[in-house]
Amino acid sequence: MSDSRPGLNPQRLIRLIQQAVDRCDLQLDNLTVLTEAATGAYAVTPIVAAIAGAKKVFALTRTTRYGTIEAVKAQILELAELAGVSERLEFITEKTEDIVAQADIITNSGHIRPIDPKMIGWMKPTAVIGLMYEAWEFRPEDVDIIACQHRGIKVVGVNERHPSVDVFSFLGIMAVKLLLDQGIAVYTSNILLLCDNPFSSFIERGLVNAGANVDTIDNIAAAPTDKTYDAILVAMQPRPDPVLTARDASIIAKYWPGTLVAQYWGDIDRATFASYQILVCPEVEPKLGHMAILPSAVGPEPIIRLQTGGLKAAEVIYRQSLQDSNSAMAFVQLL
Repeated sequence: MSDSRPGLNPQRLIRLIQQAVDRCDLQLDNLTVLTEAATGAYAVTPIVAAIAGAKKVFALTRTTRYGTIEAVKAQILELAELAGVSERLEFITEKTEDIVAQADIITNSGHIRPIDPKMIGWMKPTAVIGLMYEAWEFRPEDVDIIACQHRGIKVVGVNERHPSVDVFSFLGIMAVKLLLDQGIAVYTSNILLLCDNPFSSFIERGLVNAGANVDTIDNIAAAPTDKTYDAILVAMQPRPDPVLTARDASIIAKYWPGTLVAQYWGDIDRATFASYQILVCPEVEPKLGHMAILPSAVGPEPIIRLQTGGLKAAEVIYRQSLQDSNSAMAFVQLL
């Protein structure tokens, strides 16, 4: 099912895309891009590449719970025709050696993953993989980094805090929405923010701007036990084991019974928390290592900014590898 919110109307999306391309000075002239064709806000990625001048954009699509292949194509073609770039798009339904070998830039998008040794072996030596997130957020299951190193394939993260991208400024708004959806008003609410990564100040600022009283810590054992909280917002960097243990659950149950644990990022052993009668939201548990609320939940703006910035970072590294001087390295985060 596609996202039919009024804020995603085609005319607005094209306007936002053009603004993002201009802000980032994204120039993909004469380049071939391999990315995904998805629904909702994520329908914009191939359009961003085409508007930025890519000579060919291969858009991989599949039938998912969000829509059939034909429905995805229809949504993206509507955008492409409005932007006048439909002739640059080619929809595909599988990754093949012939197509991968043509790509100068390959995005680490949902349908493209995993980027495994077989796929990496098909790439041209100058190809660049754009992670479409910051380098420190790297998930090993997305891209076989060892195979990339063996072949000299560059993998690049985007600086989401670059002023022309500025995706991190949406993190606080996402936290507010996550809590509002669970019946926590945020305004005048007491929130314990548990965060051990660069998201911290951005999430805290968003909550405070919405009127919340926020205590920010990076370890539940450091929390003030003489306070009551309406919610504990967990935004911890994922690791092989859950970010909150049975010991953490026992502390929460002892000092803040009845408090909602809002899973923003970082895996939680929900069965253990349930045994302590601790409520964890959202109801649908995210995939391991993934955020429980996507930037698209608050509208298309953060997705357009992120995809444009991710393509820009890949463009910078691609042109640098061809000895083309470029002053835009501030967009780039290398692994």
